[in-house]
Amino acid sequence: MIAATAALLLSTVATAAQNATLDVARPDVQAFIAEMGREHGFDAQELVWVLRDAAPQQRIIDTMKRPAEATTPWWRYREQFLTAERINGGVRIWNEHRDALERIARDTGVAAQYLVAITGVETFYGRNTGGYRVLDALATLAFDYPPRADYFRRELKQMLLLAREEQVDPRSLKGSYAGAMGIAQFMPSSFRSYAADGNGDGRRDLWSWNPDVFASIANYLREHGWRGGEPVLSDATHEAPPDDPAGAEAALKYTVGSLRERGYRFQTTLPDAAQAMLVPAQQEAGTAWRVGYQNFYTITRYNRSLLYAMAVNDLADAIAAQYRATAHTRARTAAPVARVQP
Repeated sequence: MIAATAALLLSTVATAAQNATLDVARPDVQAFIAEMGREHGFDAQELVWVLRDAAPQQRIIDTMKRPAEATTPWWRYREQFLTAERINGGVRIWNEHRDALERIARDTGVAAQYLVAITGVETFYGRNTGGYRVLDALATLAFDYPPRADYFRRELKQMLLLAREEQVDPRSLKGSYAGAMGIAQFMPSSFRSYAADGNGDGRRDLWSWNPDVFASIANYLREHGWRGGEPVLSDATHEAPPDDPAGAEAALKYTVGSLRERGYRFQTTLPDAAQAMLVPAQQEAGTAWRVGYQNFYTITRYNRSLLYAMAVNDLADAIAAQYRATAHTRARTAAPVARVQP
């Protein structure tokens, strides 16, 4: 009886914690409300009504503290994304949206396979866009996660501005535990700055499959330095690598020529003066090395993780290879059948 009572009490406490809403009387919340009114003309009472519906959640903070990119070695991380299902899914998406992808790739210089691969890595082609309310995620991290509170407070501000501009209820938006939204997983600030109208209907819809998704990803990459026609990543070898994998970072600290002088061997069409970075790829039996270029660095502006950028690159390569391999089948199916003359 005592055990049952204790279990019931714990369950009640847990449920109460889950259902707890943001205390809008907190000084930091009040300061945020005043700032939104002062800088952006928000009505204080209306903002109170919105924010008091936000439900801070400890599991959001717990997940933020242990992202997969920080705890998973490359060889295991790669296994999650370089699957037959994900590669075939990318080919299917490419076939379904071929005209829009080819047009956007031509206009922006971002190859179609990278536009498709980012949706494959981010949300498994729209399957996993996130089940959190963006309001809950951003309010939790803005007011109860001090290490990055300033950043997420800015994103909460951007989300409220976005909701007003797009004329949607901020309580209705769904996304990841960090507040990223839609098939492309744009943070609110990225949405406002880089989301694009890919089909000319006057809207920017990143929640359903339409050209806006690809146009927005392409616009983001182009604005962050993507160079059409240039390579992304090369595999490298070294007899005795002088570098520590733990010190790798998403920064173009080297050039193609300087890495070759350090003993790294790799193939690229870029000149010796081209900027480059070293990318460790942890394997079961040790560390392999790769060389990333400007376009690889650009992918890390979408997500700062080197593992993420490698997964996008490798998935894009696999999708493109599969797409080309099935091109003759598509052509044969589409071609008219010749009539046999009697």
